[in-house]
Amino acid sequence: MKKSLFEQIGGTYEQQGDYMIPYLALPPQEEQPIGIWGQQHARYLRQYRKILYTNLLTNGKLHSYLAELNKQAEDMFFQLVKHMTDVEGVNEQLKAENQIEWVRRMNNIRNMAAEIVYTEVIYNI
Repeated sequence: MKKSLFEQIGGTYEQQGDYMIPYLALPPQEEQPIGIWGQQHARYLRQYRKILYTNLLTNGKLHSYLAELNKQAEDMFFQLVKHMTDVEGVNEQLKAENQIEWVRRMNNIRNMAAEIVYTEVIYNI
């Protein structure tokens, strides 16, 4: 019997019931932690950029891509928070004098920085 193209390039089949199914396995991937930013971007890719998500997944590059994006987003977030706290004068003196005001302003800064990261990195390709 003539070999199929899949068998000619080194593929194998496995029998499941009455059917011969091609045995497909993803290439091994490094275990890298994917934080909240990477998880958000993965959801975005799965929902709105299905082809890119599938290509990254089947090439075995999804985890490394998401880990790198997570690192970039985290760095950007912390830099933005630091810069905004310096510009708005949110410091330890304010924290000692008026804790409620410090918390309010820090929450506002963190929310603004998160919105910028979502707009520039997570939902933008």
